Amino acid sequence: MRTRFCFLALLTIAIGCVNDFPQGEKSKASNPIEADVPSIEISNETSRSDQLTVPSPVKLAVHHLPNAFRITPSIISGGLPEGENAFAELEALGVKTIVSVDGMRPDVELARTHGQRYVHLPHGYDGVPEQRGHEIAKAFSELPGPIYIHCHHGKHRSPAAAAVACVEAGLIPVSSAEAILKHTGTGDNYRGLWDSARNAKRLSPEFIKRLEVEFVEVASVPPLALAMVAMEQTFDRLKQAAAADWKPPVKYPDIDLSHEALILKEQFAEMKRLPEMAKGPEKLLQYLTESEDAAGDLEQALREVPASVGRANGAMSVVTKTCMACHREFRDPPRPVSLKQ
Repeated sequence: MRTRFCFLALLTIAIGCVNDFPQGEKSKASNPIEADVPSIEISNETSRSDQLTVPSPVKLAVHHLPNAFRITPSIISGGLPEGENAFAELEALGVKTIVSVDGMRPDVELARTHGQRYVHLPHGYDGVPEQRGHEIAKAFSELPGPIYIHCHHGKHRSPAAAAVACVEAGLIPVSSAEAILKHTGTGDNYRGLWDSARNAKRLSPEFIKRLEVEFVEVASVPPLALAMVAMEQTFDRLKQAAAADWKPPVKYPDIDLSHEALILKEQFAEMKRLPEMAKGPEKLLQYLTESEDAAGDLEQALREVPASVGRANGAMSVVTKTCMACHREFRDPPRPVSLKQ
């Protein structure tokens, strides 16, 4: 049991991209971070936000920003901005700062061309770590707005982070936190994210002001988390193709679907070879092997001329169900208490 717990702790940290990253590409305006973090101060005063009637999150009428919701007048939560059109939409919305809680490398260069500053504060699906929530709250309090906070799809991690940080910064009352997750479509199975929103508390302005944070444009991410980011991107392209009866999706008209399936198979194989996996429980390795085999079946089905739609759908279903089962057991549960320190 001790070995299993240690591995789960390692897996949670790697997948969740939590807290102690080495410094990445620094923003010129960043502040030095110190080892001594001030003790947490919960505000005992009646928050100005608790005296307000906060409207429900508003879905924005945009075309290139997935699941974009305005949380407060200055905070927008959504999915990954990809390409010129997405960053142009952010510019049209007046966005000055982009906070990414996703593990993949932000497109810092394209953001700069639209007058936007990136801040990379990634975290996982198992909850918003305490320190990370404080850092995002400081970003919301002190960096130029409006601020766009995003994960990959904009449905789970970014709404939870926005809810936690808005409560901590005094932008919304505690009672509004869970409503953000409900309106933006956060899945009920992401128990750690819901717990983070449910347990958020307003911080004192003095605590936020004293908190030293070095806001970086690109954070260093553990290899396991990077592997999962790449796998998620491949899987998303295949999911869009499946929705189009196994034709190249509109967004990726030139992709070779059988090759995408091959890449997915190799990504599962390579993940099993990561050093972290040597300590992994057999059940996790079993999930990866089952997914690798199903991705191989998908590749073969898509190599047939014409592609075997029924066989491809069956293989894709196996990959989907196996990944969901693995996520439920190893990725999505709330963070162990010992990891919240």
